[in-house]
Amino acid sequence: MDVQTVAEALRREATATNERRVLVLSGEQSACHDAAATALDAAGIDRSETTLVGSTDALGCERIAHRNANELLGITRDAVVFDAHDGLRPNALGRVVGAVDGGGLLILCSPPLDDWPDRSDPFDSALAVPPFGVEDVTGNFRRRFVERLRAHRGVAIVDVEGERVEADGLTDPAPLLGDVSEPVTIPEDVVFPDAAYEACLTADQADAVRGLEALADPAQAVVVESDRGRGKSSAAGLAAGSLARAGDDVLVTAPEFRSARELFARADELLDAVGADRTEKNDSNGVPTRIDLADGGSLRFAEPTAAAEYAGDTDVVFVDEAAALPVGLLERFLAADRVAFATTVHGYEGAGRGFSVRFRSRLEESDHEITDLSLAEPIRYAPGDPVEVWAFDALLLDARPAVDQLVADATPEHVEHRELSAEDLLGDELLFREVFGLLVLAHYRTEPNDLARLLDAPNLTVHALLYDGHVVSVAMLAREGGLSADLRAKMYDGERVRGNMFPDVLTTQLRDERAAVPVGWRVLRIATHHAARSRGLGSTLLDAAREHAVATDLDWIGVGYGATPELLRFWHRNGFSTLHLSTTRNDTSGEYSAIMIDPLSEAGCDLRDRTAKRFVRRIGGVLSDALSDADSDILRATLRTVAGSVPLDLTAWEWRVVVGAAYGPGLFDVSPRPFRRLVLAYFLDWEEQARLDDQDERLLVLRVLQAHDWETVTERLGYHSTGQCKRALGRAVQPLVDEYGTETALDERARYSE
Repeated sequence: MDVQTVAEALRREATATNERRVLVLSGEQSACHDAAATALDAAGIDRSETTLVGSTDALGCERIAHRNANELLGITRDAVVFDAHDGLRPNALGRVVGAVDGGGLLILCSPPLDDWPDRSDPFDSALAVPPFGVEDVTGNFRRRFVERLRAHRGVAIVDVEGERVEADGLTDPAPLLGDVSEPVTIPEDVVFPDAAYEACLTADQADAVRGLEALADPAQAVVVESDRGRGKSSAAGLAAGSLARAGDDVLVTAPEFRSARELFARADELLDAVGADRTEKNDSNGVPTRIDLADGGSLRFAEPTAAAEYAGDTDVVFVDEAAALPVGLLERFLAADRVAFATTVHGYEGAGRGFSVRFRSRLEESDHEITDLSLAEPIRYAPGDPVEVWAFDALLLDARPAVDQLVADATPEHVEHRELSAEDLLGDELLFREVFGLLVLAHYRTEPNDLARLLDAPNLTVHALLYDGHVVSVAMLAREGGLSADLRAKMYDGERVRGNMFPDVLTTQLRDERAAVPVGWRVLRIATHHAARSRGLGSTLLDAAREHAVATDLDWIGVGYGATPELLRFWHRNGFSTLHLSTTRNDTSGEYSAIMIDPLSEAGCDLRDRTAKRFVRRIGGVLSDALSDADSDILRATLRTVAGSVPLDLTAWEWRVVVGAAYGPGLFDVSPRPFRRLVLAYFLDWEEQARLDDQDERLLVLRVLQAHDWETVTERLGYHSTGQCKRALGRAVQPLVDEYGTETALDERARYSE
């Protein structure tokens, strides 16, 4: 048996079952390319229906680089050739597997399987974070990957240089007894056009379209969940097109437009089918990004942060791949009267279950009536497709945390702390799946590449709390700092150093070349099982990790994340203080990022103290400039987490201005500076002082620190007039005068109390 025979048989079986098959061609790169060409010819697959994912134009077909693998999203191909000689990048592989259509082949060109785990892989350079080198990266992920190739049905393996067939990949399935899918019928009393149902490929998809009709009524929220390849985006597109045809302004958002491309394509086809007169703006692939109907109604795309701004002024919002967006941003879409959230349950785009667990309570607290929909039947290939089963296992796309009941009784007093090595994870598949499943569930950024990082990256360590052997809390920590003088100088001059976020920000942005000398752990991910939250388990895990960090002579533990009041309070309670608040919003989350540190040594304390001192000196100007649009509650929480203080160097005249505005006829506008110094002092040592109420604190932030005009502050805080707002500011300043006032200030106050 040779490559030609294997490929021909695989293609025949895949076509007969409407499933897919994997063909592994193992050997040196040029030999694998020759074998792939032979396999495609033997399988009768035209080059026009083939995509090569790699760096070399070797097959006379479409070629895309690994970094551009997302171009295959929403596209189906008879064959995809993935050249792993150019690197085994888990994200890229996860993206291209779904592009292979039923009856098609995924052809994997790889180095010799027995040698591959120990060979240096081009992807290793992404895992070699300074000061580590490529030689420090292990091959554990590749070793596990090879094991999964050899263990699964539907995977053929051919040693192309040894001309040896290790596995033919045939599953010898039972014959199909006709089409077992339930036929698609048009329901009675439909709201959407019949054409929307006629376009559905499965009854499952038609049911989803029917459920999305709820969006024709006010105050509705629809949640659609499915695995990849079930037609979720197509159903959303048919619904969006129907609503636009009915005259609604429909806004669509997703992490990137490519994620919503299928939605727009299906909406456009529906509008064609019903003969809708319209104008369009298309992307480079001819897919509309905006559709305006002549009779009213529209369909348009906006990036997530912009879409969140428009949500309250739009008839209907569709959020595609919602699990890939943070909860804080998703909450903002609830301002829309009608909103749909579509999300992938298993896949690199985000975890649907994580979306439902983390966001569900916020959704249920809203004023929307909720409709839940799910699609289970694959559209591109038959149920039980062995390639999907293999990909889910190889990339842990179906990893889940422990069942709720197993950890529901976990408390800090009854958990075991463990530092988990790659060997620990590889030696216990259930443990591995619970660790990775919890990371996927809890954090929208967890992706297949993180699987390789966990197993191979020399700068990563994993700490977990186990209850009765099951993972209840987990943290992924990255070593940063300890960089050479040469590298620090390059960083200071603007060169980016991979995997050292803390030193990078403090050096390049805050101009501290010494910041990359101390060594610390940055918390990349930390997650606690949702069935055991609010019991102090996250804090317990951080305490245990801190002990290990001290024992290994680290200088600090740090964290960077999209700032929210809740998270700022959590990290501050655990001993972290803020060093920096970014001056630009994250493109995806729409949040400003906070960087916080918990010093563990003298060097760590020195880093914190000098950076905090600079933060205090510069933050006044930043708040009225780059951070003028930041949420006042986030700023309140941020300032309370800074390990610094403001020297109240007000002159006697400045105190008289402040006291006059607080107790007498004086005006804030005469000299805002002393008010700003006083308000900063209040927030920075807030724990020592009597607290103002939330309304007064927001007033101080908006008017004094962010320098919004009186009209804006009045409207935002709901005062009846600018006069009332000004009087409220004076009253809010009074306790600050009482607490911080000098003898001059108190004498001035006495004049107005007589």
